[in-house]
Formats: sequence, C-alpha cells, structure tokens
Amino acid sequence: MTIRVLVNGAFGQMGQMTTQALLAHGGFSLVGETGRTHHLGTAIKDSAAEVVIDFTCADAVFTNTRTILLAGARPVIGTSGLTLTEVQTLQALCAEQKLGGIIAPNFSLGAVLMIKYAAAIVKNMPHVAIVEMHHDAKPDSPSGTAIYSAEMLQAACKTVNEPLSTTHETIAHARGAMHKQVPIHSVRLPGVLANQQIIFGNTGETLTLAHSSISRDCFMPGVLHATEKVMALDRLIYGLENIL
Repeated sequence: MTIRVLVNGAFGQMGQMTTQALLAHGGFSLVGETGRTHHLGTAIKDSAAEVVIDFTCADAVFTNTRTILLAGARPVIGTSGLTLTEVQTLQALCAEQKLGGIIAPNFSLGAVLMIKYAAAIVKNMPHVAIVEMHHDAKPDSPSGTAIYSAEMLQAACKTVNEPLSTTHETIAHARGAMHKQVPIHSVRLPGVLANQQIIFGNTGETLTLAHSSISRDCFMPGVLHATEKVMALDRLIYGLENIL
C-alpha cells in the first residue's frame, strides 16, 4: 500500500528534488505539489494526502505545519526557522489531533551523526563553538542545523562553555551569535552548499567534527525514511536521529 504524499514548496530546489525522489520510489504516491500561490489546507483535503513534506521558508513554516495538522495530514518538516517554543506548541497540537509528525533540522545522515557524537563529546570537552557555511542565497542565519546542534550540546552538558568569557568585542558578535551558551559563526558565500564544524577546545588540544554536503542528493534518503516512518508515529518528533 503506497503512502499518499503532497510536497509543499515543490517548485524550489529541495522541493523539485523531493518530488523526483518520491516518483522514483515505489512506496509513495505523489498526490500534490503546492507553492506560494496555492491554498495548502484545501490542497491537502482535495488530494487526500496522508503526509505533507514542507520545504518552504522560515517565516511560513510554523503556519504551514499548523495547517497540515489541522487538515488531518502528517507533517515532515525540512524547513528551518522554528523556535523551541514553536516546536513545543506544534507537539501539543499533534497530541490533540492524534497525529504523528517529524521536524528535521537536517535530513543528512552524516549531519545527524555529527550532532549525535558531539553531544557525547561535550560531556568531556565542554568548551565548544560552531562554524556553519552555506550558499549565499540561504535567507536565514544561523542555519537550523547549527541552532539544533547548540540546543543538543546544551542539553547534553548544562555547563557548556562555563565560565563564560568576559572579553570585549570591538565589533558586536565578533565571537559569534550566542545560542544556548554556544557561539555560532555563520558564513554565506557562493560556491558553498552546506558545511558545519563543531570545534571543541581543551588544554593543549582541539577536536573538530566536520560535515560537508556536496550535493542535495544526500538529503533524499532521510526525507524518504521520514516520510515512511511518520505513518507509525503518534507524536511530533524533533530530530531525525530519533527515528533512525
């Protein structure tokens, strides 16, 4: 039995690649493709979509996810920009609707493993910084992956980067934007797709975890895996590692 899937943001780069991946896979039926000019809730109901994959933009993702849930479909969210408070609000709505869903800051297996092992390392090396690099057309900074990484680091080690440095920044945020006590440095340049480094410092040594996305193909296995697994979920999962 195939899963009926609608792709929201289907006409962007990630959306187009997702539709092609779904069409090439025997387990899914692509029943809809929507963008800015479509009414998402109506499209979901008209197509009887069971799962909606969202690759849109940060200023629309919260509203889109609510619309998906209220229309009775299961969201698979690859769009960055959701705050922890918004994630918790959506998790409560999922519980009310008795639906499962997935929010994945990154669908790449390598990136997911980087974050997983960083959470283990930080318990022994609590001084850490994040450097993330993306293409110059990416509208949001820092990336959702970097934000999620900082959250996972702080959750794994409540004393991360303590004591905090009190040195003066001649230019504001020269030492990075702080999130959950972890500095994040964002770089936006042509010629880059998506890279992240998590750098740990200790007395006389450093340890660096680095991940590079060479092409968007690396995200597709994670997208398809999430689209399949979401059908068995009864809650909203935050982070792909929770269903691997």
